[in-house]
Amino acid sequence: MELTVHLSCLLALLVAGLAQGIKGSLRSQDPWTRPLELKEFFSWFQIQYNRSYLNPEEEEFGQLFGHQRAAERAPNVNRKVESDEQWESVPPTCDWRKAAGVISPVKNQKTCLCCWAMAAAGNIEAQWGIKYRKSVEVSVQELLDCGRCGDGCRGGFVWDAYITVLNNSGLASEKDYPFQGDVRTHRCQAKKHQKVAWIQDFIMLSGNEQGIARYLATEGPITVTINKKLLQHYQKGVIKATPTTCDPHQVDHVVLLVGFGKTRSAERRHEEAVSSQSPFRHSTPYWILKNSWGANWGEKGYFRLHRGSNACGFTKYPLTARVATAKKQNIVSCPP
Repeated sequence: MELTVHLSCLLALLVAGLAQGIKGSLRSQDPWTRPLELKEFFSWFQIQYNRSYLNPEEEEFGQLFGHQRAAERAPNVNRKVESDEQWESVPPTCDWRKAAGVISPVKNQKTCLCCWAMAAAGNIEAQWGIKYRKSVEVSVQELLDCGRCGDGCRGGFVWDAYITVLNNSGLASEKDYPFQGDVRTHRCQAKKHQKVAWIQDFIMLSGNEQGIARYLATEGPITVTINKKLLQHYQKGVIKATPTTCDPHQVDHVVLLVGFGKTRSAERRHEEAVSSQSPFRHSTPYWILKNSWGANWGEKGYFRLHRGSNACGFTKYPLTARVATAKKQNIVSCPP
């Protein structure tokens, strides 16, 4: 389905970039991040309104940019490479699920193609839980109803969600503005509810997995966009993908990255017994990711993906919102 360009969406991008200080974030000195530039917003804007969708019953929202031709026009992001010194502080394990008030319960998107909104909501919730020691659960439905660039239950991009939060000066709570889980169009009710969380800006991280691990451990959960092909029949264990079995270029599903670790010896022996062709014969490093297909899916709503091989396009679009730091700086420590 071809979408027409609306002037309001272009204005939303300008407002989000200029009024909310995203351009100012270019001065960030964080060595493992690369803030989004306004020119890339315009590139993504063009990509977004030249995409089309496959049958939603067959694909969540097809390839992230529609047809493969559109995917080739994705913005050319120059990734910063971390030095060895910047890698030294990465802990061996990290699991933000063990921190009180950081990770909200697993949601179920049902027939609504809103993984992008649920992942962004989880990212914002985690940032608030870490920076302010305050547990919040924000409204996914507000992101679907009030986005000027997103498409609600017909699919969208994670940056659509962040731009909506910036334009609306925050998000209401899930309790006040609950998720409907259907594809009907709902009128935006943002002005009727009090905001419980807001963001300062959002950034794209380096495409280096070690740098992503460092940011995750020191700053908190982030969103990543992957190819969901191997998730359809997933039950448990570490997904070990190759470019042949899971094309890293065809990313189409947004999830929340909450931790990392390595398999233990007993689990490793079990994996080798059931997968004799596995190329990973030693302790397997993995990422822990929160899905949006309900708590009965996978490992209680989560799954693990091999770490260090860009499995399923893991490094393509690592994005995160940032919230203003509290006056009294809290020491961030990811539970092992």
